[in-house]
Amino acid sequence: MKNALREKISEYFFPVVSGILLALSFPSTGFFFLAWVAFVPLMAGLWTRSPRQAFSDGYIFGLIYFFGTLYWIYHSINHFGGVPFIASLSIVITLCLYLGLYPALFCLLFIQMIRKTKLPALFIAPVLWVVLEFIRSYALTGFPWSSVGYSQYKFLHAVQVADVTGIYGISFLVLMVNGAFVDVILLKRRVRQMPLFPVSYTFIGLSAVLVIIALTLGYGHWRLGQQRNGSLVNISVVQGNIEQDKKWEPVYQDEVLNTYFTLSRGAAGTSPQLIIWPETAVPFMFDYDKPNTGKLASFQRELGADLLFGSILVKEHSRSKTLLTNSAVLLDKEGKNIYEYDKIHLVPFGEYVPLRSVLFFIDKLVTGIGDYVSGEEYARAETEFGSFGTMICYEIIFPGLVRKFYTDGGDFIVTITNDAWFGKTAGPYQHFSMAVFRAIENRKPVIRAANTGISGFIDSSGRVLSESSLFQRLVLSESVKTDRTLTFYTKYGDLFSYLCIVISIVLCLNIRIWR
Repeated sequence: MKNALREKISEYFFPVVSGILLALSFPSTGFFFLAWVAFVPLMAGLWTRSPRQAFSDGYIFGLIYFFGTLYWIYHSINHFGGVPFIASLSIVITLCLYLGLYPALFCLLFIQMIRKTKLPALFIAPVLWVVLEFIRSYALTGFPWSSVGYSQYKFLHAVQVADVTGIYGISFLVLMVNGAFVDVILLKRRVRQMPLFPVSYTFIGLSAVLVIIALTLGYGHWRLGQQRNGSLVNISVVQGNIEQDKKWEPVYQDEVLNTYFTLSRGAAGTSPQLIIWPETAVPFMFDYDKPNTGKLASFQRELGADLLFGSILVKEHSRSKTLLTNSAVLLDKEGKNIYEYDKIHLVPFGEYVPLRSVLFFIDKLVTGIGDYVSGEEYARAETEFGSFGTMICYEIIFPGLVRKFYTDGGDFIVTITNDAWFGKTAGPYQHFSMAVFRAIENRKPVIRAANTGISGFIDSSGRVLSESSLFQRLVLSESVKTDRTLTFYTKYGDLFSYLCIVISIVLCLNIRIWR
């Protein structure tokens, strides 16, 4: 019995180690450098494995990797969603079981290709990984969280190329370097078992990796040294730190509003042109609740600045139905509503129930699910100090969605969120790190207002100019340099990922991978 257990532990040692290393490379640990070697034990160990075993190795690796980075979801749905312990844990496990299929498929395809072709791992691994990561970002409404590239948000010299390739190009670089190490480790084995294996391919590939890394870092150095010519906009972000259980209680309504009023009056001392409150900051339905709407508009006229805030809006109300949106509203200095944006990409099982006619029982099991309708227009606010789109919460993690706001211009990106759901976990840090890439991809500064943090300012090169701590009540103010640059990524989107898809299809067809 002990020997059998020891054999099982030994059998899956490499995927377990790789899963742990990759999970540790993500925020908030700060060990981003681990990602550059995290895949090596997994991929090198696959050489002696059968296709079925390779699939199992990838699945175990994926379970550890995703559970290690997404454990905080349990806290959100249990503590705030009202879901019982067992059900909450089951939801997280089910999500990880689904996400684990992608690394499992990666390992299956990788071992088939590495054995049946003369191509180096440094080419096969990044192409396959990017394809599967890209598919994961869109399948079943999409879930790009924990994409490998996000682990590198502090390695600014390496990630500037995202304005061409998007986040998937950074994942490509990380997998390419891992693949290079694997090629060195497996070189003797491939030569021994594949007599006609051209050793020169490996050395050419390794040389290419060095050139690509040098060019990437050189490009990053050049981009970071560029001077931007945009105008300066004075912006203040208000972090109200409102407890989730107080947010919608009528008895606390005045307290919540007065908190934002007091903080905003303090912010007005820095002469901001724009003051930003977080997602659903106002504890009422703007424009539907007339007394409180009037109270807010009157306050706005005192500020001498435009005010952007999150609110639930009533789009339609009748006896038969009520349509609600999670929205952003902009009031000008006179208190006039000059801009509304309705959140387009809603959180499944958080803001709506997919396939409600089939999953009708979900509402009875979960008390914290909203029932919103999604917006349709990629609306930008046009003001005297600049043009900007507003990403609400979850939307900032979707690069393809964000770029659609800026294909014809724009000066900066605003994202408002309520990360109180995450508690004191890695969730808020991971969420913040993704905003760094939206800044780089589109060369637009990002201004982030979060109810409980992390609020902050990020310049168009991904530098964090200032950021708040979690669960503090405060105001952050910065002079933000706008940027009207249209990057390759903003114009053309995920062409790099589509190229990887084409290459993968050609490889699969040529080697008849399924025979």
